[in-house]
Amino acid sequence: MPTPTKGPRLGGSAAHQRLMLANLAAALFEHKRITTTETKAKRLKPYAERLVTFAKRGDLASRRRVLGLISNKGIVHELFTDIAQAVENREGGYTRITKIGPRKGDNAPMAVIELVLDPLSPKQSVVAEATQAAAVAAPVAEAAPVAEEAPVAEEAPVAEAAPVADAAQDEK
Repeated sequence: MPTPTKGPRLGGSAAHQRLMLANLAAALFEHKRITTTETKAKRLKPYAERLVTFAKRGDLASRRRVLGLISNKGIVHELFTDIAQAVENREGGYTRITKIGPRKGDNAPMAVIELVLDPLSPKQSVVAEATQAAAVAAPVAEAAPVAEEAPVAEEAPVAEAAPVADAAQDEK
């Protein structure tokens, strides 16, 4: 049996915290974004991202494991089909927390937690392609002979600078 979370728990007991996180995750997967307190959002983020990672695997064992936590089969089906396909190229960071103003009634700090379903930006794909190209080019560069034109270009400006300094001293 795993050790419960140390310190204060959301809502009281460890069992209540587990149920609360499961319900928040189900609401997040159903609505794609929810508004909750910052503390609950911060506790929900790793929980939800782990469930999305299980959904990306897509096997029966992962589906049963998620069904043990979220009892609604419709939400689990949506998680494994729609959400997992939307984030299949992403290697993490499936959720985003945005802080909003305090709640009117008790001034609790509020946040919006949402799923990041956007495709990776073109810049990120270009960077990924560049790193792959650099990895392929590295062995080719080691095998190619190195041209020695660069040292010749460096020596020429140094030789010109020395006579100018000597001429300035001769004038004194």
